[in-house]
Parts: sequence; C-alpha cells; structure tokens
Amino acid sequence: MAFFTSEFECKLDTKGRLVLPAKIKSNLPEVSTSELVLRKGFESNLILYPMLEYRKIHQKISSLSEFNPEQRKLKRMFFRSIAQVELDNAARILIPKTMLLHAKVNREALLIGMGNYIEIWDPDIFDLNQKTDVTEFSNLAEKYLDE
Repeated sequence: MAFFTSEFECKLDTKGRLVLPAKIKSNLPEVSTSELVLRKGFESNLILYPMLEYRKIHQKISSLSEFNPEQRKLKRMFFRSIAQVELDNAARILIPKTMLLHAKVNREALLIGMGNYIEIWDPDIFDLNQKTDVTEFSNLAEKYLDE
C-alpha cells in the first residue's frame, strides 16, 4: 500500500515534465512504480494515484449504471478527467497540457502527500485554498477524527 505524506516543492521543465521527489518515488508500490494515473481534482489541482490505488476507484466508478442518467454523468465526468502517465528513467511524468491548465500550474508545483495519493498544486493557488486558522483546523480534526 502506498503511503505519501509531507509536501514537496518541484519545478516543471519546458515540456511539462515533473520530477517526482525521491521520497515519493520510494513510496510507490513496486508493482506500479512506473504506471500512474493523473486526475483533474475537484479543486484547481491534480491528483496522482499509483495504479493500485486508482484501480480501487476505477472499480467503483465502473460499477455505476450506464442506464441511470446521474450515474452515467458521473462516469463520463470522471473518466474524461483522467490520464495514464508513466514514470520515465529520470523519475519524471509528463503532465498533459489540459491538466496543467486545469490546475493553473506553470513552472512550479507543490506536491502534497495525502496518504494513498498525491495532490499537485500551483503554490499560490494552494496558499489561497489553505487560508484557515488554527481553530478551524482543530474543529475539523475534532469533527472527523475524535471518537
């Protein structure tokens, strides 16, 4: 199982390739070290999954009914927002231009380990989205983590 934590500042080259930090690369499951799936996030970000983690979500989405309009719409929106990417020998992934536009990522990216996946953000947009105070963080932790 993948286990990603922390945050990493990274740069993209002129072709839109992102070098994965060694800490992230070392936490990729061995069976999917080069196969990754990139998804447009619900916010202005991207989500990077190891193939094993993506397959869990894929199974749930694929099981939705094509005959139910709401479920069909969710499937369509989900599957059109993903791309398979491969890790090359230099530990880089090529991020499709449409995904870079969605996340508004240009030359710099902030990678946030989220347990079993990684979020990719433009650093400035991430800062705007994280404008929370300590009390809000404490309240969220109490609401979702306190037993």
